[in-house]
Amino acid sequence: MSFLLGFRYPTLKQQKKTIMATQPTQRSIIMHFREPPSDSDLQSLAEELMDSVPDELADFCADLRIVVEDFPSSELEAEMELEDSFDLLALYRSGSEKIPGVESKLAANTPTLLLFRRPILDVWCETHDDLTGLIRHIMVTEIATANGFSAAEGEALALRHQQGLF
Repeated sequence: MSFLLGFRYPTLKQQKKTIMATQPTQRSIIMHFREPPSDSDLQSLAEELMDSVPDELADFCADLRIVVEDFPSSELEAEMELEDSFDLLALYRSGSEKIPGVESKLAANTPTLLLFRRPILDVWCETHDDLTGLIRHIMVTEIATANGFSAAEGEALALRHQQGLF
């Protein structure tokens, strides 16, 4: 049985059920865009959100490097057997794996969270959700599921964490 890591593009019905559209009241990163947020905008937002990850994930995020790319590479698309480059929103890679799920002694030691800008912006435009909340949800879910939490536990953790910030 093959297990693919990575946050896949959820259906619109799943998005509406799992991502809350309310605005944060405790902590808010205010960004107003006249054009789509750039890689560096999303990078800044994701790095700011790292300061508020749930306690259950703090150990996994200590040395986490965040990288924002427009789309998954063609090699990654082939490895994960993606039907469309918009299917993957994020991917956590531990420091010891070069291909998701395959340990490698030659890989860099720094765990990395890849965020894919265009698929994230596509979900953002379709749902009209708060961009900060959307990225937080994607990050928490991806980090959790890549580090031994089930998909349901990762989803519950993301929702519980999001509710605690509002």
